[in-house]
Amino acid sequence: MLTIPLNSLQTPHSGYHWDGSSRRFFEGWYYRVTLPEIGQTFAFMYSIEDPIGGKPHSGGAAQILGPDDEYLCRTFPDVNKFWGSRDVLSLGHWGKTNLQISPLYLLPEEFEHHVQEGYQATATLNQGIIRDRATNNYCRWQYEIQPVYGWGNQNSNQQSTAGWLSFLQIFEPGWQILMAHGLASGKIDWNGKIYEFTNAPAYGEKNWGGAFPQKWFWINCNCFEGEPDLALTAGGGRRGVLWWMESVAMIGLHHQGKFYEFVPWNSQVEWEIQPWGRWQMKASNSNYEIELTGTTHLPGTPLRAPTAEGLIYCCRDTMQGKLSLELRELNGSKSKIILKAESLLCGLEVGGGSWDNCWQSR
Repeated sequence: MLTIPLNSLQTPHSGYHWDGSSRRFFEGWYYRVTLPEIGQTFAFMYSIEDPIGGKPHSGGAAQILGPDDEYLCRTFPDVNKFWGSRDVLSLGHWGKTNLQISPLYLLPEEFEHHVQEGYQATATLNQGIIRDRATNNYCRWQYEIQPVYGWGNQNSNQQSTAGWLSFLQIFEPGWQILMAHGLASGKIDWNGKIYEFTNAPAYGEKNWGGAFPQKWFWINCNCFEGEPDLALTAGGGRRGVLWWMESVAMIGLHHQGKFYEFVPWNSQVEWEIQPWGRWQMKASNSNYEIELTGTTHLPGTPLRAPTAEGLIYCCRDTMQGKLSLELRELNGSKSKIILKAESLLCGLEVGGGSWDNCWQSR
């Protein structure tokens, strides 16, 4: 077994959260790599539900959103073949394997030799193979990751995405951006077509808890035209806080070593999200203001997500959205534009219920 090195950009909540109890619980991880030369993205989504086993929704899954928003999914019903580290970002789930041992991190070449279906992922590696047995479509992937930004200023302690309260079991579910931006090198075999890449934009996040958001939206991009050192993540949702529900949203931007954070406790955040096709947000604090507009004419792809009823189709994504953003510095009544950027490779998502109408924050 290889000892996973501690990463200086490691964020809070990088480790696996399950406490061994039988309460309803899920944890999900999201890894993405974008290939700007061909205008495509691969997003890998891993999840485990009720890991104590024997429950109606106990089990894990790996989902992939591939080129042109194509979709691949494989479930792993045996929770005993899942493993996760409590201390660092390190997890995996074995499906078909010839090993007769408890699951653990393997050297990449050992994993490839011994695990015919499954995945393993850390802060610096994402590797796996899954196959749809009905269509025989498959994906095999292995790439290394060099983290650039965690969640916070580059040379400072990394932050919780939900603030210090996320250390208490108040917000359900929890949400943490693990790596706002990184550089990925390796290859992906998608149904026989090989994609090789070097220093491609990479991203990672996770969520966990025993309750599920009623409704949410998400905007994410770290592949901008002419701005290689820029990463944006924004999102919002209706989530449980103790015994009530609240609607919250945030915007986080990393650019040239600096972190711009717009969250409910330091900024005014507003949003207007259509059921599909248009995402608009703006936020301001005492020093800066930001505006985002994400759009798509594509239909998007339905994805599964953990819910109170198990892993079901309840969200819609595209990785080929259009995004424009403008960041301004405030000085009294004056504002100065310090950043304007655009992308055609933005991740856009809506999820949950009651998307019959536009969702406005005010």
